[in-house]
Parts: sequence; structure tokens; C-alpha cells
Amino acid sequence: MYPQGVLAGEEYKQCLKDRENRVARHEAVHIRLGNIRLVLVIVAAGIAWESLRRHRHTLSPWWMAVPLILFVFVAAYHSRVLRARDLAERAVAFYRRGLARIEDRWRGTGEAGERFNDPHHVYAADLDLFGRGGLFELLSTARTRIGEETLAKWLLSPSAVSQIEERHVAVRELRDQLDLREDLAVLGEDARVGVYPEALLGWAEAPNQMKPEWIQWLAPFLGAAALAGAVVWGRLGIATPFLLIVLIEALITYGLRKPVGEVLHGSEQALRDLGLLSGLLARIEQHTFRAPRLHSLQSELSSHQLPASRAIARLRTIVDLSDSRDNVFVRLLNVPLLYSVQVAFAAERWRRAHGHAVRSWLSAIGEIEALLCLAAYSYEHPDDQFPEFTEGVACFDGIEIGHPLIPAGTCIRNNVRLSDGRHVLLVSGSNMSGKSTLLRAVGINVVLAMAGAPVRAQRLRLTRLQVGASIRVNDSLQEGSSRFYAEITRLRKLFDFSSDAPRLLFLLDELLQGTNSNDRRIGAEGVVRALLNRGAIGLVSTHDLALVDIGGSLSGQLCNVHFQEDFENERMHFDYKLQEGVVTKSNGLALMRSIGLDV
Repeated sequence: MYPQGVLAGEEYKQCLKDRENRVARHEAVHIRLGNIRLVLVIVAAGIAWESLRRHRHTLSPWWMAVPLILFVFVAAYHSRVLRARDLAERAVAFYRRGLARIEDRWRGTGEAGERFNDPHHVYAADLDLFGRGGLFELLSTARTRIGEETLAKWLLSPSAVSQIEERHVAVRELRDQLDLREDLAVLGEDARVGVYPEALLGWAEAPNQMKPEWIQWLAPFLGAAALAGAVVWGRLGIATPFLLIVLIEALITYGLRKPVGEVLHGSEQALRDLGLLSGLLARIEQHTFRAPRLHSLQSELSSHQLPASRAIARLRTIVDLSDSRDNVFVRLLNVPLLYSVQVAFAAERWRRAHGHAVRSWLSAIGEIEALLCLAAYSYEHPDDQFPEFTEGVACFDGIEIGHPLIPAGTCIRNNVRLSDGRHVLLVSGSNMSGKSTLLRAVGINVVLAMAGAPVRAQRLRLTRLQVGASIRVNDSLQEGSSRFYAEITRLRKLFDFSSDAPRLLFLLDELLQGTNSNDRRIGAEGVVRALLNRGAIGLVSTHDLALVDIGGSLSGQLCNVHFQEDFENERMHFDYKLQEGVVTKSNGLALMRSIGLDV
């Protein structure tokens, strides 16, 4: 087996070199074309000067047409070169980000997803799902906000096993399709994430407001009549027909000013990034998928036999026409041509024909993008395996479990088994020995498994599980609660989850440390027993050795494990390897003495 991501890294490096060469070539052509355009302007100016100076007319002014026509053709070609250079630059950024993820240099380089972070969620903050260096930043390569939202939704709640297995098939198909991922990454006017689903859906699903509808059929005839009246006025000097028609049009424009403003102003605000959306749809429509779920999603991208990409392209044309209202010439002709009225009716015709399909289009795009995120992760981390799901009582059986947010070169892996009557691991150990990291590693791998992603493990067999964690629970001045109150409130929430399917996997770090040792022992035993009675499984960590005896009353369902350390030459050494039994050493006093505290 190759080291983690070696083959992907080599391919990324080759592609990166090729795209950098493309950028260099396009830049060289760009400079040459800029010089050619300057020369053509100088030649045209020289011809103009020579043809006009001193009224000698030794050279016809018509010769200026030659450099000017050449300038137009060169400018058009120059624009294509600049567009190709921009696409190549985005491809360079795409492969650099991929290499950063493989080489564990990705923190702070991607979308952190902070808008999805709910401090009251039962595991999001505890497992570092969002924020700088979080799981979302590692996974997300989405180009649209709906893609990000879909990925975040998968991470925040467990999916059905049938959906997960469909995603496994889709991810296996997509992970080697690097060209597709690159094509989607470079689309749009720029490289930022775009397409705001709430605003777009709000506009697309809003009721039509342009009434009466018969005006949409009258408006083109009035516009044509106004032009004819202008011709009559210009040729015969009779202004009455033109003025009468314009008066009628002015009354119509004034009467419809409010609905026109709402329709067109709403479209300008909601319908941003339609070029990106149309490009994404077109690229996905033309791709050939084999996985049933991908094929099903692709089939949803149409409306009235019209591909979604073409429908969105038409809407983008309407938005461009709406934006043209700011042009001074369009403003002059707005009333005679009923320009704004006709554009508003065109927007409503589009909404009537395709507005109902926008939600399914966005949903399909979001799911495909989320699957592509998981596929990129699978491609870049080929040693990570897809989990195996089983039925029956709750279980988690992991071999060589590691934490995906820890660099592969320093990640220590452990076997964790919660099955065959062994339902709780009580993890003891001294400070900094790795207890919290183990809990987070187990939890974040379950999150990946429940989202349909590969997991950081040699093998993982589990039932469908709902993670519930109390790891990073703190007091809150704003909410007026102590750490202990915040912790027991979280435990209350975990009890609620444990009563429903899927079964709960609880992760309790330093359980009830905010109270005295006697209450802590009694409370910890009661909490664990109550969770077990509800069919839950989990891990509890502690450095309080008074808690290691609670397993005696739990019918053998609790197993003590620990992390050990060595303290040599005033330096602490940890191996972070999980061992059976109760910890036999404590490093608290030694650690205080090592920094100069006289204890």
C-alpha cells in the first residue's frame, strides 16, 4: 500500500505544472497582443494625421478602417486569451489547495463553515466540525452555498444506511474523475463560492404580480406603434400619433411601477451568479454517470423537456436585460418601448414555466457537490476505508482508528471496540495523555461514516449511530450558566437522543468534574447506567481514579482502559497508545514541579 495520498499528490503535481505552463503561455500571448493593439492604434492615428494634415489628403481616411478592423479582431482574440489565462490560474489554485490538503498544510486555506456552527449542537463544537482547521474546511470543495449547506447537513445529522450505501457507490465512481472536479472548480466569473439558494428560491417560488396579464401581449404592439409614430413625426411632421401612444405607455408604466420594481429589483438581488449555476448545470448534464444515485440526480435537471442549464441561461439573459435599464439610452427609450414592463413580464413568464423546478435543481446540485467533496477526500486519502454497517444492538468496532484532522505523519492510531457486551470504555489517564483526542477521533469518524464518507481507520464496523458529546462544554456569562449546569443540560439532551433511533454513541470527557468527588462518583455511575439502559454505547474519560470503580455495578458492560506516560529528566513522554486496565501513574504533581511550582 502506498503512503497516504502519494499517488494523488503526484498526479496533482503533474497537473499543477501543466496548468502553470498554460498560465505562462497565455501571459506571453497576452503581452504580445497588448503590444499589437497599441501598434494598431498608433497606425490608425498616423493614417488619420497624414490624411488630414494641411488638407493635402495624400492618404484617404478610409485607410483607417484597416487597422481599426484588425484591432477589433485582435481585441476579440485577446479577450479569449485572457479568459483562458484566468481559467488556468484557477486550475493552478485548485491543485495547490489539493496538495495542501494531502500535505496537511490546508488549515486556514478553505471555507471554514462558521455559519453552520451551533454552540448548542450535541457534537459540532466538541468535534471541531466547523471553524479554522475543522472537518468542514478539510472536506469542502463546493462552488455553491447549497453544496456547502448539503455537506454541512450531512455532517450535522446521521443519514439512513440506505442513503449512505448509495453515497459510497457514487463516491467510488467520482473519486477518480479529476477532470470533472477541475472543470467545476474553474467555472464562473471568479473562483469564489456563489449562488445563494434562499434568495433564488424566494424569487423563483414567489407568486406572479404583473397584472392584468393581457398587457404583456399589448406591450410589444404599443412599442412598435411608438416607433412608427416617431417615423411619421420625423418624415411628415405630425407628432400627435406618437405623443398619444407615449401617453398611453406612460400611464401603463406608472400603473405597473410597483410590481415592475418588485419583480426586477428582486431578480437583481436574488439572481446573482447565474453564470456559475448555468455552467455547473451544463457540465453535470453532459457527464455520463453510472451510479444509480448520480443518474437519478442528473435526471432531475430539466423542466418541460428543457435542460436546466438552458433554462437558467435564459433567465440570465433576462437579468442582463434588467441590468441594462441603468443605461442612459435605455432610460430614454424605457417608456416608448415599455422596456421595463416587457422585461418584467418576461421574468414572470420564466418564473411561471420553471420556478417550480428550481428547488429540485438546487437540491440536486447541492447533493452532487457534496458527493464530489467526499470523492475528493477519498481520492486524496486513499488509505481511509469505507465503513461497514451492521444491524442489531449498537456497536462500534474500529481497527487502527485515527483522527483525520491530525497530520498523518503524527497521528497515533488505536483499536476501539464497543460490541459483544462491552458497551462503555472508561478511559483513565493523566493530563495531556490523549483521552480527549481519542474521544474526538471516535466521534468524528462516526460523523464521517454517517455522512457517507471514508473513515480514518483500517477497518470500521458499526451500526447506525447518533453521536452525542460533552467534551467542550463551558460556562456562559451571557446565558448565566456555570460549567456544571451547562454539562448537565447537555446530558439531559443526550438522554433525549438516547430514547430514539438511531442509537446514541456518547462521548463524555471528564464527566461531572464541576462538582465534589462524592457527588461526581454517584452521578457518573447514574448517568452511565441510565444511558446504557436506553441502549446507548460510548466512552467516558477521567483522570479521577475514584471513578474507575463504577463498572462493578454495570453488569460487566464497562471496561477500563487507559493511556500511560513516562516522566524522564523532567520531560514528559507520551506514546498515546490505548492499553487495557486502569492507569497506574499520575503526572499532575510532577508536571507542576517541572515548571517551577514548589509543591
